[in-house]
Amino acid sequence: MAVDAYVRFDRDAWSRLRANTPLTLGEADLDALRAIGDHLSLDEIEQSYLPLSRLLNLHVAARQALHAVTSTFLGHTSARVPYVIGIAGSVAVGKSTTARVLASLLRRWADHPRVELVTTDGFLLPNRELAARGIAHRKGFPESYNVKALVEFLDAVKSGRPASAPIYSHLAYDVTDEVTVVDRPDIVIVEGVNVLAAGAPGRAFVSDYFDFSIYVDAAEPLVRTWFLDRFHALRATAFRDPASYFHRYTTMSDAEAAAFADHVWATINVVNLRENIAPTRQRATLVLEKGPDHRVASVALRRL
Repeated sequence: MAVDAYVRFDRDAWSRLRANTPLTLGEADLDALRAIGDHLSLDEIEQSYLPLSRLLNLHVAARQALHAVTSTFLGHTSARVPYVIGIAGSVAVGKSTTARVLASLLRRWADHPRVELVTTDGFLLPNRELAARGIAHRKGFPESYNVKALVEFLDAVKSGRPASAPIYSHLAYDVTDEVTVVDRPDIVIVEGVNVLAAGAPGRAFVSDYFDFSIYVDAAEPLVRTWFLDRFHALRATAFRDPASYFHRYTTMSDAEAAAFADHVWATINVVNLRENIAPTRQRATLVLEKGPDHRVASVALRRL
């Protein structure tokens, strides 16, 4: 009989693993954590994300203890390097919200209050470069990222050096000239669709720098529905800004917009999901499986 690489929990069993971890977030905090179309609730944070926060706290503590042991063995004290968490998953599955919630919860633990969140959108090639390479329609696919720069960023982070990450503008739909400096925090969360992808032979993978990785999963028809719902919600909100790259979509009829969004899903997003994103699920330390109501329905934790 094949041995399952994961220990699996239903929602209730996973929720009990929060133990006595207090919920320190309130309704006022949800506004900062929700994205457009999110169904995030305090109940979901308490049942799904508090247990994960506790697990990660224990992992970070174990890594810090290992650092102390190593320092004793070497006979000198060296600065700790950040604990790095990778979060992957499809477009519209809710991985960005997962990243924000975890960052907020992890900052509330006294042992590691300094938590930085970095998205790989900043490491996309600029639109002009994508156009020059003839891959503008492949934005979000592995070849559309400056993987070398991302690996160099993570190498600096794990070497205990300050590191700069480019900032992406969703309004302009492009990388900006601004950067955010990550200066040796306790934890760095790196979120992006392809962060668990394997690289070329002989080259470092982005995931080589992760201490823990999470894949946010859901059935493909659900993710399609969530993508379409989000597109229509954005047409009624963020896209109405005349400065938005997507402002032109607000002039479409509802039928035209629906057809356009479905075309984007069918020709871009689901292709990327099937070919590049979903195959990395098995490389994750932990998988959050979401149900139709957007809530985590089950959890799979890789055996040590």
